[in-house]
Amino acid sequence: MTAALGAALSATLLAGCGLATAGGNVPQGELAGPLADAPDLEGADIAIGSKNFSENIILGKMALILLKAAGADVTDLTNIPGSASARQAHLTGDIDAMWEYTGTGWLVYLGKGKPIPDEQEQYEAVKDLDREQNDLVWLPPAPMNNTYAFAITQESADKYGITKMSQMKEVPVAERTFCVESEFQNRADGLPGALKTYDIPLGGNGTPNDNIQTYQTGAIYDATAKGECTFGEVFTTDGRIVALDLEVLEDDRQYFPKYNVSLVLREEVAKEYPAIEDVIDPVAKELTNEVLLDLNAEVDVKGREPVDVADEWLRDEGFIS
Repeated sequence: MTAALGAALSATLLAGCGLATAGGNVPQGELAGPLADAPDLEGADIAIGSKNFSENIILGKMALILLKAAGADVTDLTNIPGSASARQAHLTGDIDAMWEYTGTGWLVYLGKGKPIPDEQEQYEAVKDLDREQNDLVWLPPAPMNNTYAFAITQESADKYGITKMSQMKEVPVAERTFCVESEFQNRADGLPGALKTYDIPLGGNGTPNDNIQTYQTGAIYDATAKGECTFGEVFTTDGRIVALDLEVLEDDRQYFPKYNVSLVLREEVAKEYPAIEDVIDPVAKELTNEVLLDLNAEVDVKGREPVDVADEWLRDEGFIS
């Protein structure tokens, strides 16, 4: 079976299992700048997947562009619907690489009950256990941390004079309102625990149940910006934070888990092609919250294609020519 036929069959099998993927053309480029002397990946055949939300697709496209520029034959299997389906495709070898989040790996995939507050310790723990149990290799993580947070408008920030979550209790009870998604109300790392940690427990005079309004995830940002609630549940790298001029409150008691992103490889692939880390690591180091906020906004606010956003950023940063 040829590599091209194998890739096509793999994509067909994934689609047959309900894993519709993004596919499409992977832009051509040459490694440049800090990657100019990276080892060649000629002969490598690598299928790269992603979940089906903008940030993960953008990151998946980056990996495709970079590894193709390094000489690898790449198969685009980004945009797999749902974390469970994407993880299963990784475990079964339908995909060789995917960007994953430390908190998701630890709490969801590995079933651990409590997150580890220190980012590096959380990464080391999930890296060691996932390799031991599932033969998956986590490359060094990016500094970006796409975790939960509460955001407020600039007007509210000025009115109440707050910048961190420990100050939420200073807001009068009647105005201590929250816009959240339904899942967040029931998660182990969700709303009840957050309010308890910050001394405004759900119910009674802490945070009355009537102060909680439930929205679809995307609608929370607009509702918060329009003042329908004081605090909105957000993800810290969502581009709508910038577009709607929202302020993210500091999680100063470190309640929310860390969700640093890392390219995760099947162990067989990592051993055969150690040069993948040489190509990915310099790029991963530049992926801060600020960078992802801007890139996500290009897709979610301006409506651009993730592959174009990924390619443009890699060229602007000098990784690709």
